[in-house]
Amino acid sequence: KIAGFINLIGALVHTFLGQTTLVNPLLESNLSIQSKTEWLGVWHIVTVALFATSYVYLREGFKKQAPNHSITSPISWLYVFFSIVFIIVSIWQKTFAPQWVLLLPVGILGFLSTRKTKA
Repeated sequence: KIAGFINLIGALVHTFLGQTTLVNPLLESNLSIQSKTEWLGVWHIVTVALFATSYVYLREGFKKQAPNHSITSPISWLYVFFSIVFIIVSIWQKTFAPQWVLLLPVGILGFLSTRKTKA
């Protein structure tokens, strides 16, 4: 449940704060219309993925029976790997990309729920 709620908060931040701080400036930039269109498409693919995975985590967390780990475990792995990517690009670019601060706990909490219910 906690992974789902944290993820949902991340999805909302991505949707609303990201729109004003990242998407709008990008759309006003000098990038080609093709680049802007593709970047905007990828942005909204991430939006869909964040809300969809929030739904899965919350649905599995609120079920009466044990969560379906064949669904939650791969999502948790993705979140851990996504956070590693943001850590690496932050180091590479010598700047702080904070996305991993939300992604890593979601992945770890997803794994913890797996371990808790297996015991």
